[in-house]
Amino acid sequence: MKNLRIAVPTDNPGGMAASRSDHFGHCDLFTVINLQDGKIAGVDTINNIEHGAGGCLVPVKLLKDNNVDALVVGGMGMRPLQGFSEVGIEVYFAARDEYQNVLTVIDGFLQNKLPVMHPQQACKGGDSCHH
Repeated sequence: MKNLRIAVPTDNPGGMAASRSDHFGHCDLFTVINLQDGKIAGVDTINNIEHGAGGCLVPVKLLKDNNVDALVVGGMGMRPLQGFSEVGIEVYFAARDEYQNVLTVIDGFLQNKLPVMHPQQACKGGDSCHH
């Protein structure tokens, strides 16, 4: 397994024990886990930026600018999913009720239990899905 930086939308204060945020675009921050050779080599946090100009693509630029390779979410709209794809950030799905904090998400990722999110899984405007 190559070295990866994986972001998980979280509530304050972030870190491995942090609860996942229900909405990736409006999370307090992203907890970023640095993996080296399949092991946790470090944990950082990146404060989220308020949606303004750019809307739901703001987190795409933020994570790309911070050299994130992958993002794990419980749902996402089509526009940001497409944006992450265009900048080379892989998006993985983890059910919120099964993976409630960053540690369980990373365990699931390391065990290859988290599927890559596909366009047909994207939330459509007005859906009641959490992202």
